[in-house]
Amino acid sequence: MTQDEAQEKLEEFRLKIDVIDRQIVELLNSRTRVVEEIGQVKREAQLPIYEPKREELVFANITSCNQGPITAAGLRRIFERIIDEMRTIQRLRMTAAQGDKK
Repeated sequence: MTQDEAQEKLEEFRLKIDVIDRQIVELLNSRTRVVEEIGQVKREAQLPIYEPKREELVFANITSCNQGPITAAGLRRIFERIIDEMRTIQRLRMTAAQGDKK
């Protein structure tokens, strides 16, 4: 394969990655909207944001359906970051809602 052919192939793959990345962003925003609804329920019921048992269930769910090539450990690390960001969003929304009540 020539360097020009390789560059052309790489560009094709990168365009595919760009499409997939946009799909991931869309899915993350969909997940965030649901998390905001969950946060509202937790706020109204005065429940804690952090639920370690629920997080373990999420990890079990995502690793059980994983068929690779990403490893279960890699997938867990990605979801740890996603969940951490979702907790931050819930905290911010709860704090903002408490400020609105004052």
